[in-house]
Amino acid sequence: MRIRLGEASESFRQWAEERLGLKEVRDFLAHKKVPLHSATIWYYFGGITLFLFVIQVLTGILLLLYYRPTPAEAYESVQFIMTRVEFGWLVRSIHSWSANLMILSAFIHMFSVVFLHAYRRPREVTWLSGIALLGLSLAFGFSGYLLPWNEISYFATKVGTDMAASLPWIGEPLARFLRGGDDVGGATLTRFFGFHVAVLPGAMTLFLLVHLALVQKFGISVPPKVEEAAQQNRQPLAQMPFFPNFFLRELMAWYAALGVLGSLAALFPWELGVKADPFAPAPAGIRPEWYFLAPFYTLKLLPSHVWFIEGELLGLMAFTLLGVFWAMLPFWAVDRQGAVRTRLVTGAGVALLAYLGTFSALGYWR
Repeated sequence: MRIRLGEASESFRQWAEERLGLKEVRDFLAHKKVPLHSATIWYYFGGITLFLFVIQVLTGILLLLYYRPTPAEAYESVQFIMTRVEFGWLVRSIHSWSANLMILSAFIHMFSVVFLHAYRRPREVTWLSGIALLGLSLAFGFSGYLLPWNEISYFATKVGTDMAASLPWIGEPLARFLRGGDDVGGATLTRFFGFHVAVLPGAMTLFLLVHLALVQKFGISVPPKVEEAAQQNRQPLAQMPFFPNFFLRELMAWYAALGVLGSLAALFPWELGVKADPFAPAPAGIRPEWYFLAPFYTLKLLPSHVWFIEGELLGLMAFTLLGVFWAMLPFWAVDRQGAVRTRLVTGAGVALLAYLGTFSALGYWR
């Protein structure tokens, strides 16, 4: 009996090997290494961001079974999910909290790449694909915010699209494209729903595949100081096998992220608020989600006009230039001799982090 089971197992292994090519996967995992140093912990945030995106997709599919993207039914359908569907309140709360944690994890991952100088040649395209993924994550947050069709989300979307309309030349066409008309309404809700469940997931998946492929091709970057210390000591870089060592540690990081997510979703359920009324005045103290607070508060501080330019327009132009400048970091971070300007990049990263933290806190408390 044991001989027959062994023969059957070997036959199945050969069958699977011929069709799936598992040997190549095993060889890849056996040879893949991860640098081991004092900052290795920051490598886990890329995987945590991916894990939270998967949570977003799974919970989004469950919510999609009941959600109806019309002004007459959107709020009521979310209310039905939270009150009538078994564990619906928990699924929606997990979906909302995981969106925020995913964006937070993506920001941490970006700044870890900056401070570890992992954008260096030949990883420029890896950096650019990561910036694109961060932008798509923010777009997910902006498009999903309107879907419950409550008072806060309606007027926050109105403010956001009004800001887009103030851009020169492309502002009005862009705002009309986002709204599906001249004002925020049913067409906007339908359009944002399409972005949120079709366009953005497709783009996110594409850039994720590109980003992961580039990471596999070039490997995980080692900080310059670690490389220099290894060269001076004439010792090879310390590394750990990806499988099972790093993989098991990554699983523990996912488990910790899941614990934080579950605790937040259960202890602080995401509220629905009041249904949107387009004819009602905007509520006092309205503000966007935390990841848009810094630019929002900055625009509030600007005067109505700076010389002959509107203050809001000047702020939007400055944020656009800052975004382009930051996306081009791998190109201005290297001097003509090919050396990385580590102090300049570190200083720029600290300044940007300080700005985002300070102005987000001010925007929240004021």
